[in-house]
Amino acid sequence: MRTLSGDHTEMPIVAALDNFSQKKPLRFHVPGHGGGQALHPAMRKANLPSWDVTELDGLDDLHNPSGVIELAQKKAAGLYGARHTFFLINGTTVGIQALIAAACCEPDSAIALPRNVHRSVLGGLVFSGARPVFIEPQLVPGFDFAAGFTGAALKQVLQAVPEIAAVLAVHPCYYGVVGNLAEAAEICHRYNIPLLADEAHGTHLRFSPHLPPDALEQGADATVQSVHKTGGALTQASWLHLAEGGRVDRKKVAGVLRLLQSSSPSYLLMASLDAARQQLALCGRASLDAALDTALEAARAIKAIPGLTVLGPEHLARPGAVDYDPTRLVVSFRELGLSGYEASRLLAEEYNIYVEMADIYNIVAVLPIGVNREEVGALVHALAGISGQVRGAALKGDSPPLTMPQLPPQIMTPRLAWLARKRQVRLETSAGLVSAEAVAVQPPGIAVIYPGEEITPAIIEYLMVARDHGLQLHGAADPRLGTIEVVDC
Repeated sequence: MRTLSGDHTEMPIVAALDNFSQKKPLRFHVPGHGGGQALHPAMRKANLPSWDVTELDGLDDLHNPSGVIELAQKKAAGLYGARHTFFLINGTTVGIQALIAAACCEPDSAIALPRNVHRSVLGGLVFSGARPVFIEPQLVPGFDFAAGFTGAALKQVLQAVPEIAAVLAVHPCYYGVVGNLAEAAEICHRYNIPLLADEAHGTHLRFSPHLPPDALEQGADATVQSVHKTGGALTQASWLHLAEGGRVDRKKVAGVLRLLQSSSPSYLLMASLDAARQQLALCGRASLDAALDTALEAARAIKAIPGLTVLGPEHLARPGAVDYDPTRLVVSFRELGLSGYEASRLLAEEYNIYVEMADIYNIVAVLPIGVNREEVGALVHALAGISGQVRGAALKGDSPPLTMPQLPPQIMTPRLAWLARKRQVRLETSAGLVSAEAVAVQPPGIAVIYPGEEITPAIIEYLMVARDHGLQLHGAADPRLGTIEVVDC
């Protein structure tokens, strides 16, 4: 027997997950089943290891469905009024990439998209070779995160770039805010261009009249939803809907998915999609009504806590930010003098409460379907405790006076920059070089530089200030951003 190196008696991931579960944490984060409490009863009761199978007789084939998977997909399509629905076992990431590749398959294709798109879009651009044409999203004052783009900005881009083959919108953004998607759809269709939607955080929108309308209801031609985030499925389970009208070719999407999705799809994930669909259809309205009542009650209570501000309608009603999802509690600690990062840490360490995300000012707590009112009360109590504990403290990493620099010149497509030879250079000496990576600052979560774009002095100054003030940086190979990866021409 060969000699094995290292200690193999430990299981670090297993131990970490077991320790986390044993703490019985209060979960205000995705997946939306909340540790199993909102998972379909059939999934909770099942012997899931026995369901972990492959494409056996009677179980169909995800990549060429003609049996039970086809039937389950048809039922999901019927629930959303879609022409066709694809089950995804590689998350919404693979759905976004498939839509970009299917819609932008001509050699000179361009795609219009907001600057605050998810990082999965970069994979779609590299895979397809499409040229991105970026639209600046609107910022929500007081919270400083990026929301949607305006119809005027979209018109300007479509008039200026005739090569645009599709438009991608984010609906809603990570913070639950939506732009005017119906207006965007009307503009796109006037140009006979499909509107694609990254609806990762909007699976549940269709099931309550008190939530913003979903993407298909507002005229989008295709949308991808992370059912695991707010629909009750297991992590990585998503679906992709194509609207009636045929602006997005079903065969092309299916072909790309066959290339990108695993050839060994998880039946556990597909079963959770099927179960989530039934649960949303039969119980979605009642569950969401209860969650909304709890969320609005919590928002009222949080507003009364000194130093805290919770996102509400009074912060919106502006172009690019017309509505929001109240089941996503966005709480600002700006007036309290505490960063969102520190507030998230205090919630976890002192109250055993875990939220979805934090930035320099805010936390985002996701209230899933089937949320427990007592647990939300515990969150409000914890926020009040933090307010009393740290009122008047200095803001951690005091926010610098940042103004987003202008969009830099695009020298080559992201695909060409990705495939090119690369080298690391010091950020301070990178002016005039072409970036080989995307770098975003949180907040507002907008990419400051994208692969294929020229690094300008204004961008260097912006990134250095953000870095030196400890703001969260995303995308760079060097997380401290002492260096940046550039194309080695």
